[in-house]
Amino acid sequence: MKEADKQNLAGTSCCAGEEKVETVSSSCCSTDSSPTNNQSCCSTEEPVMPSSSCCESSVKQSGAETVEFKIHGMDCPSCAATIEKGLLKTEGIESVKVHYGTGKMTVSTGSSEAHNQVPSQVKKLGFEAESLQAPEGHETYRIEGMDCGSCASTIEKHLRKNPKVKEVRVNFSTGKMQVEHVTDSKEIIKEVGRAGFGASVENTENMQEPSTRPFVFSATTISGVLLAIGFLVSFTALPLAVVTAFYAISIIVGGWKPARSAFYAVKSRSLDMNVLMASAAIGAALIGEWFEGAMVVWLFALGNSLQNRSIERTRDSIRSLINLTPKEATLIENGQQVRKVVEKVSVGEIMLVKPGEKIPLDGDVVNGTSSVNQAPITGESLPVDKQSGDSVYAGTVNESGSLEVKVTKVVKDTTIAKIIHLVEEAQEKKAPTQAFVDRFANVYTPIVFSLALLVMIAPPLVGFGSWGEWLYKGLALLVVACPCALVISTPVAIVSAIGNAAKHGVLIKGGTFLEKAGVIQAIAFDKTGTLTEGKPRVSQVKAKQYDAGKLISIARTIEEHSTHPIALAVTSYAEEREIAPQAGEDFAALPGKGATASISGIQYFAGNPKLFDEMDVAMDDWQEDIKLLQESGHTLILVGTRQEVLGLLSVADTIRDITVQSIQSLKAVGLKEMVMLTGDNDGTAKKVSAEAGVDRYFAELLPEDKVEAVKTLQREGKQVAMVGDGINDAPALATADLGIAMGGAGTDTAMETADIVLMADNLEKLPHTIRLSRKALNIIKQNVWFSLLTKVAALLLIFPGFLTLWMAVISDTGAALVVILNSMRLMKQQ
Repeated sequence: MKEADKQNLAGTSCCAGEEKVETVSSSCCSTDSSPTNNQSCCSTEEPVMPSSSCCESSVKQSGAETVEFKIHGMDCPSCAATIEKGLLKTEGIESVKVHYGTGKMTVSTGSSEAHNQVPSQVKKLGFEAESLQAPEGHETYRIEGMDCGSCASTIEKHLRKNPKVKEVRVNFSTGKMQVEHVTDSKEIIKEVGRAGFGASVENTENMQEPSTRPFVFSATTISGVLLAIGFLVSFTALPLAVVTAFYAISIIVGGWKPARSAFYAVKSRSLDMNVLMASAAIGAALIGEWFEGAMVVWLFALGNSLQNRSIERTRDSIRSLINLTPKEATLIENGQQVRKVVEKVSVGEIMLVKPGEKIPLDGDVVNGTSSVNQAPITGESLPVDKQSGDSVYAGTVNESGSLEVKVTKVVKDTTIAKIIHLVEEAQEKKAPTQAFVDRFANVYTPIVFSLALLVMIAPPLVGFGSWGEWLYKGLALLVVACPCALVISTPVAIVSAIGNAAKHGVLIKGGTFLEKAGVIQAIAFDKTGTLTEGKPRVSQVKAKQYDAGKLISIARTIEEHSTHPIALAVTSYAEEREIAPQAGEDFAALPGKGATASISGIQYFAGNPKLFDEMDVAMDDWQEDIKLLQESGHTLILVGTRQEVLGLLSVADTIRDITVQSIQSLKAVGLKEMVMLTGDNDGTAKKVSAEAGVDRYFAELLPEDKVEAVKTLQREGKQVAMVGDGINDAPALATADLGIAMGGAGTDTAMETADIVLMADNLEKLPHTIRLSRKALNIIKQNVWFSLLTKVAALLLIFPGFLTLWMAVISDTGAALVVILNSMRLMKQQ
C-alpha cells in the first residue's frame, strides 16, 4: 500500500455520521498547518474538530452537477480542510466535501468547465485528483487473442496513432482495455481488429458468458489438416510442387492472423511474438524448408489456441462472483408480489426473499427470521442467523425462513459489486516480480533478436559455414527470442490467486500485497474486536448463601434500565437463561460505580467493589474471589444491599470461537510469532493471550504505543502483518509491512483502504490467505525458473544443430502452456 493510501485508514469523513472521534495530532491536523510527519500525524489522542466547510451541504443548488474524485497525497484531516477551502475559492465550484478516511472528494459544480478545472486546482494545492466518473467516450473492452504482454503493447501503440483516441491502456492479465475516445465503439473494435485481435465492449452480458473463438480453432484445424496431407503426400510419387503447395496453403491459413498482427506490430515499432514467428515461418519458406515453416505456423497457432482458452479460465475467475446475484428481485408493492430486474430497484423498496433464494441486493431485514449462507461474500463456513434490523448482502443465500428486506444499495453499489471492482483493480496491479520480469523481457528480446540477425549474417560472411545453415539457426534463434512464458509467468499466477482469495471472502489488493503476505513472519493482532468479540459477557456467577437465579433476577431488574455495555451483558445473560426481572422502582444510575433500584421495598445495588466500600458493607468473605477475578482480567459486578453482599457476577470480553483454531492454523503454516496488542491492563492481557494461544503480548498501549510495538517486532528482523478493524488501529496498520482489516463486508472504508481485507468479522480465512500467498510465491518462482531454463536449454541446443525450428516453437509455446497450467493450480487452492 502506498503511504498516502495507508494513512487513509486513520480517519473517516467528519460528516459521515460516525460517533467515533478520530485520534490525530493537533499540530499536524490543525486547519492552518500542513502535515510534516505521516507517522505522528495520527498517533495522539487529541480529537479533530471538523472544518466548517466539511459539514456544508454538498449541493447548494438543485441544478448543480456533483462529481466524485479520488484524492492522492493526503496525510491527515488538515489536508482535507486545505483542499476544501482552496477549491471553494474557484469560480463555478459551489461546494466541496473531502472524505479523508476514504480519500474521496465530492464536488458540486455549476458547469462542466468548472468540473474540468478541479484536477489542476487540486494540483496547485499539492495533491492529485483523479475523477471517478468515467468521462464521455471512456469505455472498457474485452480483448481476445492476446498471448503475452507484447500483444498488449502492440494494441496500445496502434490505437495511439488514431487521432480520435485520447488515451488507451491494455492489461494482458485481465484481458481488458480502457479507452478514452471521441469516436464510436465500432471504430475502436475495427482498429483493434486491424491490429490482429478481437474486441468487444464490456457489459453485463459478455462478462457472464465465456467468449469463444471458433474461427481461430477452425483456422488452426485446417492448417493442421493441410500440413498432415502434405506430409503424407511427401511419401508418394506425386511431384514436389504438390507437396510444397499443401505446405504453402497451410502456412497461409494458419499464419494469416499472426502475420496481420505482425504487420501492425512492426508499424507500431513493437517487437512481439507475432513478428518473431512470422519472420521465422517466412524465412523457412525462403530457404526451401516448407515443412519446417508450416510446422512452425501450425504449432504456434495450436499453442496460442490452447493458451488463450487456458488463460481465459483464469481471467474468468471473477465471473463466478458476478453470477452470484440474481437478475430479478421479488418486490412487495401495495400488498402484491412484483418481479422487477435488479437494475430498476430503488433504495427503500421492500424485497421478499423466499427460502433457498439468493438475495438480489444489499439491505436490512425488516420482517422475518432466517439463516443466511454468507460464504460467497465473507467465506464464513457456517450460516449466520438473521432477524429484523440485521444487514444482508446481495449474492448470499437465504436458507430457511422468508425475509422481507429493505433495499439499502442499488445494484452498482452493493458489496458484491465493490468486491468485483476491487478484485479487477487488484488483478491489474503489477507485483514487484512481474515488474522485474517485464524489464528483463524488454532487454532480452531485442538482444536475442539482434543476435539472431548476427548469426544469420556474420559466419557466412567470414566463410564459416553456408548461408542456408546459419540462416536456419538464426530463424530458430528468432523463435527462442520470444519471452512469452517468462512474461506471463507472474501475472497469470497473481490473477488466479487473487480470484481464488475473493471467492473465499478475502480481498487481496494487488500482487504486491500477495507477495508480502507470503513472506510474513509475525502477526500482531489488536485484541478487542479481533481476537475477542468486542462485547463483554458474563463469565461467572457466585452466590455463596443465596439462590443464583434470584441473584441474577435482581441484577437484571437493576441493570435493565441502563444502556452501559456491562449492564447489557447482564441483561443478555439473564435473557438467555429465561430469568425474568422483578417488579422494581426508584431506578437510579450511580455514575462510575453502578446502579440501584428498590424491589419489594428493599433497596438493592449492582456495582463495583468501590461502591460497597463507600457504603461500609462488609466484604471479608468476598475478598479472595474479588482479588482472583480482578487479577485474571474480569470486571466485577457486586449485587447486594446496604447491609450485605449477596453475590457477584464477573464480566469479560470473550475470545471468538474461531480465534484459537485460527491461531493454531497460522502456527501450523509456519509463522514464527503471534503477538497481541491491547490497551487493557496486564492481568486482562495475560488472561486473553493465554486463552487465544498467542506467543506474546503488549499491554496498556495507547495508539502510538501500538506503532512502537510493531516497530519493535520489525527491529527484531521480522516481516510483520498487523490485523485490526481497519480504522481504529490505523497508525499500527500503516507501520506494519502488511495491513489486514477485518469485517470488510460491513465497512466500506476498510474495503477501500486496507492491503488485505477479511470480509468476515473473524480470523477464519487468515490461514488460507497465508497458505495461498506462499503457494503463489512458489508457483511464480517455479514459472520464472522453468521459463528461463527452457530458453537457456534452447539457446544451447541451437548451435550444435540439435534444435530444429519446429522444436524451438514447441519449446516456446509448450513452456507458456505449462506456465499457465501451473498457475491455474492456484484456482483450486483450499
